[in-house]
Amino acid sequence: MSRCGEAAAAAATVPGAEVGGAGLRPPMVPRQASFFPPPVPNPFVQQTRVGAAKRMQMFFLGIILLPVRAIWVAVTLLLAWPFAVILTACFPEKLTHPVTGWRRKMAQPVLKFLGHVLFFSMGFIVSVKGKIANPVEAPIFVVAPHSTFFDGIACVVAGLPSMVSRNENVQVPLIGRLLRAVQPVLVSRVDPDSRKNTINEIIRRATSGGEWPQILVFPEGTCTNRSCLITFKPGAFIPGVPVQPVLLRYPNKLDTVTWTWQGYTFIQLCILTWCQPFTKVEVEFMPVQVPSDEEKSDPVLFAGRVRSLMAEALGIPVTDHTYEDCRLMISAGQLTLPMEAGLVEFTKISRKLKLDWDGIRKHLDEYAAIASSSKGGRIGIEEFAEYLKLPVSDVLRQLFALFDRNHDGSIDFREYVIGLAVLCNPANTEDIIQVAFKLFDVDEDGYISEQEFSTILQAALGVPELDVSGLFKEIAHGDSVSFEEFRSFALKHPEYAKIFTTYLDLQTCYVFSLPEKSQPPPSCASNKVSPENRDESTSDKKDD
Repeated sequence: MSRCGEAAAAAATVPGAEVGGAGLRPPMVPRQASFFPPPVPNPFVQQTRVGAAKRMQMFFLGIILLPVRAIWVAVTLLLAWPFAVILTACFPEKLTHPVTGWRRKMAQPVLKFLGHVLFFSMGFIVSVKGKIANPVEAPIFVVAPHSTFFDGIACVVAGLPSMVSRNENVQVPLIGRLLRAVQPVLVSRVDPDSRKNTINEIIRRATSGGEWPQILVFPEGTCTNRSCLITFKPGAFIPGVPVQPVLLRYPNKLDTVTWTWQGYTFIQLCILTWCQPFTKVEVEFMPVQVPSDEEKSDPVLFAGRVRSLMAEALGIPVTDHTYEDCRLMISAGQLTLPMEAGLVEFTKISRKLKLDWDGIRKHLDEYAAIASSSKGGRIGIEEFAEYLKLPVSDVLRQLFALFDRNHDGSIDFREYVIGLAVLCNPANTEDIIQVAFKLFDVDEDGYISEQEFSTILQAALGVPELDVSGLFKEIAHGDSVSFEEFRSFALKHPEYAKIFTTYLDLQTCYVFSLPEKSQPPPSCASNKVSPENRDESTSDKKDD
């Protein structure tokens, strides 16, 4: 198929390409399909609705259960504290060698027993499935889905293995001492080398041959609503040692445990849970997973395989959300957008489009500037046109349809980021910017006047009466636009590059669609407004 035919076919299949026409949805190539929206739009929100009858039941039960359980929890923690002191006395917070000998033999069984008592006092009925691997068989436990602070029950059931925790947590009175008793791997937020040091410590312990306690890791790194498994961080898989997956389920009619970014607070969940007659939890130890040689050298591959096995056992999908999506959610809320607007599946987007956190965060600011005036925090065709300071035309509708990947008539933040990276940024090259400037500079004096600017845009958009004075003033610092001003604006606003390349494609199609005898030489593929110096224009067109 010729380039003209390909362009015509593509234009015919873009929804909204024809005025008043719905159009057909273009077939998805593999790259497009890989950017389909996730099966779970927002795994970081939980809305538990409690009916009136249930509220009354909880109220009357809470009168008795709440104070009894609160006292029981406090007494259990106080009983555990002296044994934690015995286990950790004379040892630094950051251990250089494991705690062994009589201390561990005496204190460890007592603390494990009191851990079971603690969760029983809060009303948890625990059922355990599968066989717990020993430290030689599996130095690391990976637990998912991580949905609540009550997930610490997995640590108790597994025999109090070490956990990864922040330095600040061991400073908390009473709780900090109990945390030190499990010999945690401590992470510092102020140390720039903390991530590297943490990974090295995990590797050191995991490859000690059973000298250190096993390590328990929540590879998701943040709490979700258990509707899916989000991206596993590779830290637990970097040592290249066997891991034992551990599944957590809370099969209760009323969910009072899920602790997400949008939902009940810590205190509210404690009250709701302690007012229940009981809360069921299932802890399942899956078969140990041994990495292949390829997975030992690629922890991301190992993490992906283990996550897929766990998701299959749980009967839930996987998504590419991660903790950075939570940060984007918070940023979206601060920009007066719905918090869900910040969810982009950061892992997938950053990997496939070569974008980092700062780049996506910058795009969020740009998106908020466009969408803040619209309802629901999404960009419609009117907001899109207003942002570009252009009228709604066929060319603009085609560009909008390319951004609108699910064809629902609006652009969300995820579609905006993908559109900029896939459609606009590749078209916004230095060569394209130079060609564009030469096309606008009709008299070739090295500057673009408002008249020249208006003439070309009217032709590109097919709007004879187009008023571009507002857009021109945004680019120009005076009565005309220099190349540096033009280049600076183009780099900041790559959306215009796609409009320009579409215009060039249409011109090319027009030339090659002429009868062979009436076709001008290739040099005539330049802009009609600028017929001079056609040889130079031909070279530019070939570069494009």
